[in-house]
Amino acid sequence: MKNIVLHDYFESLDGSSKLVSILARELDMELGYGFVSNEHPSIADLTQHSLNTYSAIPLWRQIKLTRAFTNRTKFLENYATVVYGGAYSPLAIKNHPNGRNIFYCHTPPRVVYDQKEFYLNRLPTPLRPLLQAFINYLQPRYENAIAEMDVIIANSENISKRIQHYLGKQSIVIYPPCDTQNFTWQGQEDYYLSTGRLDPLKRIDLIIQAFLKMPDKKLVITSGGKELPKLQKLANQAPNIYFTGWVDDKKLIELMGKAIATLYLAKEEDFGISPLESMAAGKPVIGAAEGGLLETIIPAKTGFLIEASLVAIRQAVIDMTPQRALDMRNDCEIQAKRFRTEIFLQKMREVII
Repeated sequence: MKNIVLHDYFESLDGSSKLVSILARELDMELGYGFVSNEHPSIADLTQHSLNTYSAIPLWRQIKLTRAFTNRTKFLENYATVVYGGAYSPLAIKNHPNGRNIFYCHTPPRVVYDQKEFYLNRLPTPLRPLLQAFINYLQPRYENAIAEMDVIIANSENISKRIQHYLGKQSIVIYPPCDTQNFTWQGQEDYYLSTGRLDPLKRIDLIIQAFLKMPDKKLVITSGGKELPKLQKLANQAPNIYFTGWVDDKKLIELMGKAIATLYLAKEEDFGISPLESMAAGKPVIGAAEGGLLETIIPAKTGFLIEASLVAIRQAVIDMTPQRALDMRNDCEIQAKRFRTEIFLQKMREVII
């Protein structure tokens, strides 16, 4: 019998989607998911099972995913081992009672646990009871599913602690894969690069505000997300701030390889693969001193770990001169190799096989 990896959905070029694609392709596993967007890079070479649950309507999308993974995954009976990831795919475990079940956890769903108040407070008051009702529905089902897993893998020590705190479960740590072969140093041009998704928790607004006060420093924001119109309005067509939208892997590798340094200020980031890709390209990272970045960035050697504030961001950019960035190149490349894809695959193979 074959094995399968089950993923919530493919919509953006995020680290979890890359991880799933690598895992399925390199370990000869099939792939299941809630939906895939037209903009996502092709996964046509993999044997796939799509639940076709796409919806653009917030909350209704999450409800559809929850119901689909619970009720429409009978096909899992045909697999020896299922590897689950995300907030919704673990609910499919009820349809795989006789095989082996492995959970690769990027984080317990933040809307249910550590960032619940953040998400509730962003909604208009009349809509908050709807989100709370969904949380009340998802939480016990999610926790029951995790309790049935044979193995729980955390993507970092940070997430291992989060799993223990919120779910009361032990986990092993296997870091996500970093593509150290394709992300390489390609020179140094006159811009700093932001790679975080345009989402409130990524704090791109703070980065923009900092660069608005540094008109002599160029910022390239190479990502997309629901906050794009708001952030473009904030940037106010400043001549030193550029938005590329989502780009393909080839363009991302080029932008990373030619930057001075990258900025990644996400709030309590689960792990953060973009900072490692930056280091693989020999580019130091100005990162928030919290979450998974504490496990990857070596202060003053591969970047700066800072408080997420306008003053701290501006000072870090000023201190990260082109020469300072060049001086960190070798340490960055050495650090990234500790997280290379081969190590990830070896450890996952040992768990799965």
